[in-house]
Amino acid sequence: MTIKEIQEEIIDDFDLFDDWMQRYEFIIESGKSLPKIEEMNKSEDNLIKGCQSKVWLHADYENGKLLFSADSDAILTKGIISLLLKVYNEQTPDDILNSDPYFIDEIGLKEHLSPTRANGLLSMVKQIKLLALAFKSKN
Repeated sequence: MTIKEIQEEIIDDFDLFDDWMQRYEFIIESGKSLPKIEEMNKSEDNLIKGCQSKVWLHADYENGKLLFSADSDAILTKGIISLLLKVYNEQTPDDILNSDPYFIDEIGLKEHLSPTRANGLLSMVKQIKLLALAFKSKN
């Protein structure tokens, strides 16, 4: 699926919920399904700067696509990174760099987060794009 198709799917999923308590529960549940990051990748190098809670993000590059793994010590943050990985995992560096994560605004996520969590969300997106840029430049 393309990044746009995945974002549309997430927007459709969020349209099923009547209120933000249900949406928060959905985000938390998404985090529970996040594949475990290997302990060796829970390093200082993979820690995202700018997040209130600890968030580790690791990327591998296979067959022209980025494969992400992540974890967080906060359940809501773990859910947020899982949504981002749903969008960006197994995509090419170019597709990631040329994409706009518009689903964040469409579902109202940023406006329903505390200012520190909203900054953390932006830091996560920025780190994903930086990793895509790093792998693109290796080719």
